[in-house]
Amino acid sequence: MNDTLELQVRDLEVNVLTGIYSEETHLPQPLRISLFVTIDCAERFAPDTPLAASKSYIDLKHAATALPQGVHFTLIEAVADHIAETLFVGDARVRRVRIDIVKLAIAEAGESIGISMVRHRP
Repeated sequence: MNDTLELQVRDLEVNVLTGIYSEETHLPQPLRISLFVTIDCAERFAPDTPLAASKSYIDLKHAATALPQGVHFTLIEAVADHIAETLFVGDARVRRVRIDIVKLAIAEAGESIGISMVRHRP
């Protein structure tokens, strides 16, 4: 069994063109996105281990925030798939990605309404 490391970036607020109803399709909607990315890891991390032995959190943040401009994602599931694919293509060590997306605009009483998607390296 290989050792793994889970990197986390939580609660990014990103405006995304998404939705199926007419009131949703013209303006970006605020989404709260959290990422949990499992990578293969080194046997041990010494105090002087370089960043190349892990993965930069900035790469995770970029995958969630640098979505294609002008593209309308009908479903937030498609947003999650795009993020997962970006992470898999960007680093061969990525084994598993979990993406949580909450649609902030439809909450009426502070509830979290959204999805969690888990994808494994194909």
